[in-house]
Amino acid sequence: MKKPSSQFWNSLFIVVGGAILLFEISGEERNVYAMILGLVLLMFGLYRATNFWVETKDDHKKDPEEEEINNSNK
Repeated sequence: MKKPSSQFWNSLFIVVGGAILLFEISGEERNVYAMILGLVLLMFGLYRATNFWVETKDDHKKDPEEEEINNSNK
């Protein structure tokens, strides 16, 4: 399982990428390279976050099974 700090990094990539995009879109002069950087950071953060969520989506189901196994062994 991945460390909880990876959620922090995923969120940071999403927020920074979104902020760069919003800043560039709202201005009069648009820097295309900054918009591409913001989009790449946003998509990278979303990709990592969804992979993390898929890997940990069934974690709550594993705990009761382990408790039943431990109780039956006693």
